[in-house]
Amino acid sequence: MKNTRFPALIATAAALVVAMAPAQAQTKAPEKVTLMLNWYLYSEHAPFFLGKEKGFYAEEGIDLDIQEGRGSAVTAQAVAAKSATFGYIDVTTMIKAAAKGAPLKSTGVLFQVSPMSVMGFTEKNIKTPKDIIGKTVAVTPGDSMSQMWPLFLKMNDIKADQVKIVSGDGQTKLNAVMNGQADLLLGYVMDQAIKLQDATGKPVTPIRFADSGVNQISSGIITNKAFLAENGDLVKRFMRASTKAAEAAEKSPEAAVDAMLKANPKAGVRDTLIVGMKQSVALYHTKETANQRPFRVTMKNVNDSLDLLVQYGGMDASTRGKPEDYVTLDYLPTN
Repeated sequence: MKNTRFPALIATAAALVVAMAPAQAQTKAPEKVTLMLNWYLYSEHAPFFLGKEKGFYAEEGIDLDIQEGRGSAVTAQAVAAKSATFGYIDVTTMIKAAAKGAPLKSTGVLFQVSPMSVMGFTEKNIKTPKDIIGKTVAVTPGDSMSQMWPLFLKMNDIKADQVKIVSGDGQTKLNAVMNGQADLLLGYVMDQAIKLQDATGKPVTPIRFADSGVNQISSGIITNKAFLAENGDLVKRFMRASTKAAEAAEKSPEAAVDAMLKANPKAGVRDTLIVGMKQSVALYHTKETANQRPFRVTMKNVNDSLDLLVQYGGMDASTRGKPEDYVTLDYLPTN
């Protein structure tokens, strides 16, 4: 007699396997991912905390650990050594390291407009580049802003001897402006401007280099090339979540700051962090990417930044390469 129960049992078992598959996928342990930042917490880092709070990373199967950094170069070294999965740093710093052989690549550029600025207290009424003539500016010799400073002056028909320079490290620059030894300092619009305002309670007016045609790509995501080749799906999921996080911060800078302060109450003063977050969002897009999602930089922007690195940033022309050598858009979500 033919056994009709056996095929039925097989069919039932197969149906159970299919039914259980989604549940098993849902119970799969999330992958631990480390994002090392470029510095101590400040405004521009808030979107990642908002994305974590809203569950964007968890939805992608990612258990995200956000770590403070000690400078873009240090974070680049950590990512190159695979001690951090991703880094959020100044991409031009990564480019110079990669040109010398570091196994690094950027999977998206968030700051497509340079945050480099010359800034001082609003009460001094220094609003335009020409207002800088005759003033004293505090700079840090050798840093990226001091390298672009001569080009900024040239673009505005200002001679170097029309401005007095005082030199010092980051804190010395802030002190020089606060105690009146300098009228202005070179700094980032969403960093030093906020520190000045926090320390004194006085409003600060930045004059952005980019508004004078001196623009370099800045902060973005980097990862190890070998890791990228071996974990493409994870990178896509991370960039998808990070894109959503940046979009959410664009819509509500206040919510982004609140998420960061909830995670770390010592990250700063809420009101000034919100000002800095709004200034950060203003750097996410150029005119060419105004209708694109965050992180989707144009290769022309990267190419122009390479030109500036060769001309003013100390990069050897023989190692320049092409934009695609340093930045890929292949892991970003589409529009």
